[in-house]
Amino acid sequence: MDNIPLPVLFGTLFCLIIFSAFFSSSETAMISLNRYRLRHLAKEGKRSAIISEKLLSRPDRLIGLILLGNNLVNIIAASVATLIGIRLLGDLGVALAPFVLVIIFLIFAEVLPKTLAAINPESIAFPASYILAPLMKIAYPAVWLVNWISNGLLSLFGVSLNDQGDAPLSRDELRTIVREAGALIPQRHRRMLLNILELENVTVDDIMVPRNEIAAIDLDDPIKEIMEQINHCQHTRLPVYQSSIDNIIGIIHLRRMLRIVNDKNEVTKESINDIMSDSYFVPKGTPLHTQMMKFQRNKRRFGIVVNEYGVIQGLVTLEDILEEIVGEFTTDMQTFNLDIQPQEDGSYLIDCSVHLREINRQLKWNLPTEGPKTLNGLLLEHLEYIPESGTTLKINNYLAEITQVSENSIKMARVKILQETIENNEA
Repeated sequence: MDNIPLPVLFGTLFCLIIFSAFFSSSETAMISLNRYRLRHLAKEGKRSAIISEKLLSRPDRLIGLILLGNNLVNIIAASVATLIGIRLLGDLGVALAPFVLVIIFLIFAEVLPKTLAAINPESIAFPASYILAPLMKIAYPAVWLVNWISNGLLSLFGVSLNDQGDAPLSRDELRTIVREAGALIPQRHRRMLLNILELENVTVDDIMVPRNEIAAIDLDDPIKEIMEQINHCQHTRLPVYQSSIDNIIGIIHLRRMLRIVNDKNEVTKESINDIMSDSYFVPKGTPLHTQMMKFQRNKRRFGIVVNEYGVIQGLVTLEDILEEIVGEFTTDMQTFNLDIQPQEDGSYLIDCSVHLREINRQLKWNLPTEGPKTLNGLLLEHLEYIPESGTTLKINNYLAEITQVSENSIKMARVKILQETIENNEA
């Protein structure tokens, strides 16, 4: 050993530092890889991703290989550093060598490479996989022995390798990933994905047309009035009932009306009965994602919402559910303007039959939606009585002034978001 020139010893130590940095950075990079992106790249055929995924399929063996190599390099480096210390400073060099070596290895073989690997794991892990894979085959007996001992000790604590695997993403975690996707996913697409994730938390009650607003045909009306209603209807499907809205007997598609016009260009109640399809009823409280699948399975686009007693609560359509995902796509802007009218003072004159979710979506507000579904229901829940016009109340930093009431409900209200809420949103 005394015959080995100092330059050779320094060169050997430098190479050992490089090897140690390689093992340290490889460990951090491999563990830091995004498993879902790795799986995607492997399915696309990227060779380095395939190798990395195979190595990570047994993380105990991968970590065993890296630590085996790293510790072996560090032990040899300590011996070489001691030789250099003896050659340069004698016994003092033996005492100083460990301290100098720790500082050098800590900076150049641990902190620096691991930091780089944590910042950009793919650029380190993928090239390293080409080296680690053959090393795994060469050192497999030693790695197997080390893992056999360590896994046996782990089993004493109830830890089994059979329990390993990627935990599935929860809905909240997936929602966070979508929100933080940035420019990778266009904003409109991110909004649609988030809306899809929210479908499970929304029920048909939140989007249905309420009972008192259902446009339907009463077969007890004169045929002239029925045709007048059909001619001025904005919908393509209408429920048909007799005597009471609770007695819905079918659904009529207005495009079928031409088929029942007789030679005298007349329509009869009997011919309307002939083209009616069966009613499709939806239980109140059905989650939207469930109802959408039921619409698809039953080839339906239109359902009547009923409560547990069979009393009709409203109606829901497939278009209503799709609007929860993609947003408004109706061209009837006049209807929207009549529902929510902006005022010069920054407030909004709102028809109280509008759903709270619709108000929140259109105005970017955060009115509570856990209880009542409409603005009328929210105001009555807080007041607990039918108010008079001019009554004002505050709900979660929203100021509402009742402007129009009927005998049993609030018709219109002027609602304004308070300044402190605006400032909080901007902050």
